[in-house]
Amino acid sequence: MNIQEHIITNLPVFDIKDTAEKVLEFFHDTTYSHIAILEEGKFLGLFSEIDADGLLPESKIEEFRYELQSFFARRDTNWLDVLEVFARNEANLLPVLNEKEEVAGYYCLTNVVAEFIDTPFFTDPGSILVVAKGVKDYSFSEIAQIVESNNAKLFGGFITDTQNDVIQVTLKITANNYNKVVQTFRRYNYHIIFGNSDDEFLEDLKNRSDYLDKYLNV
Repeated sequence: MNIQEHIITNLPVFDIKDTAEKVLEFFHDTTYSHIAILEEGKFLGLFSEIDADGLLPESKIEEFRYELQSFFARRDTNWLDVLEVFARNEANLLPVLNEKEEVAGYYCLTNVVAEFIDTPFFTDPGSILVVAKGVKDYSFSEIAQIVESNNAKLFGGFITDTQNDVIQVTLKITANNYNKVVQTFRRYNYHIIFGNSDDEFLEDLKNRSDYLDKYLNV
């Protein structure tokens, strides 16, 4: 996936010697979380919109040098790594640096996510399955083996949550033999977080529950 074509080049950068007034105007007129600050033409750091709340227009950015944050991407940074930088820093604007440490432009989170959503993982037909298992017990090779041993295909998967040493993985698989795949995951002690509504195991539980309700109401 080529996200380099989404580099924005029409957003400003500010110099460390500029007044805070310029930064305040930028944040007032946009919804971006950060903006790049330069020193002698080189990337120095990022000023956060949150920190801008305490700025006086006449103050110098220099006064806040040690509050600048330092995160960025390169032109050759993988799109997954770009998304990780966005997430780790709770940002929606990310500077892209060239080999001279100059700001070549920015990535906007909205554009990168839109590119991600346009991948076959989301656009191709298939079924979503979310499974969970202990972080020490799961493996992607095992997950792929479970899916493919039931004559289904794995389009892709990624970790969507990790809590209390339990890892949650979201999978996109072909619809054929879906229920067999689900049953096999259960036999391998995976917990099913989310499955299609035609999951035979859940349907069986529902039928048993309905029968019990009718029995108790007799």
